[in-house]
Amino acid sequence: MCFTHLVRTGELFDLLRDGRPWTRAQLADATGLARSTIAARIDTLIRLGLVAPYGGARSTGGRPPALFALNPTAKLVVGVDIGATHARAALTDLNGSILAEADAQLKVADGPDRVLTWVVDTVRELVTSSNRPLADLAAIGIGLPGPVEHSTGRPINPPIMPGWDRYDVPGHLQQAYALPVLVDNDVNIMALGERRAHLRDVDDLVLIKVATGIGAGIVSGGVLQRGAQGTAGDLGHVRVPGADDVLCRCGNTGCLEAVAAGPALAAAVRAQGEDAETGGDVVELVRGGSLVAMSVVRQAGRDIGEVVATLTNLINPSVVVIGGQLAGAGEHLLAGIRESVYQRSLPLATEHLRIVTSRAGREAAVLGASALAIEHVLSPEAVEAASEALPAS
Repeated sequence: MCFTHLVRTGELFDLLRDGRPWTRAQLADATGLARSTIAARIDTLIRLGLVAPYGGARSTGGRPPALFALNPTAKLVVGVDIGATHARAALTDLNGSILAEADAQLKVADGPDRVLTWVVDTVRELVTSSNRPLADLAAIGIGLPGPVEHSTGRPINPPIMPGWDRYDVPGHLQQAYALPVLVDNDVNIMALGERRAHLRDVDDLVLIKVATGIGAGIVSGGVLQRGAQGTAGDLGHVRVPGADDVLCRCGNTGCLEAVAAGPALAAAVRAQGEDAETGGDVVELVRGGSLVAMSVVRQAGRDIGEVVATLTNLINPSVVVIGGQLAGAGEHLLAGIRESVYQRSLPLATEHLRIVTSRAGREAAVLGASALAIEHVLSPEAVEAASEALPAS
């Protein structure tokens, strides 16, 4: 394929960012640019540190051609996962490899000042622990447990985040770090993290987080789908059959979250005489062999599967990943989901569909937040801006 429209340094770098080594001649053939132009662009990318010589290419006679590829150690990013009752941060390179991590038991309901103060302090500690200068930090990605206006990074009417509505999260962090700060909701970044870590060859996937709430991150055609207002994938407030008398925290009745999220499952288990205060307690009961907990989780899977079946018919993913706290119930939850999906979805939509638990697990969100930051740092626009800011050589 020829990319004769490519003339800018940032656009040329887009060919190199997957880490595959290229020669100058290959880049010239792919772009249609003159070799002298390619050489100048490569020189700029080397000065930025984003590209470095790679090994040695086999010669067909004479001097071996030089290879160039992305230099993943050029910059650092931090990915942050803020949950309802926890916070986790990871320092990564430009490949998303984790270099250092930190976590804390922290309630998002304590408000943005306390939570974001932890983020500011932890970012500095992580970079310091890597023995790299703070100047090497290129961006910060953050996932929040509520709806986010992605263009501004502000939470919008988040139900479990008092004090956060329209709070300027990027602005708060940028008082300490003059860097791009990218913010999205937690399930979107989990989908990005799962794909980057384990499903890079999958362009159509849905990650469903089942925990205190229920939501989905949707990747279609290789692109994360946020919707017009950033609420795409809000499965938790889809109505499910047979639950019309169940009140949801959103004020409606019959929502999936009200019957199949962690608090609802704990209540159902308690109603049958077993001790469970949280969704995590239900998972532990399942692992301990409780028939009551297994039955409750299996039914929750069926209810979730009813909604996933509709989603499958609508967007036709090739993989549905189940993540979040309740994914720890394993096959008991998956069996219920599969039962409904294969019963209610079109045969063509499910012919090659995989429904699996998350392999990234607890790391999915920080890996996704890191991916969000990396995508920005390595975007053609950001690379072009950095190249234009270089002093003349």
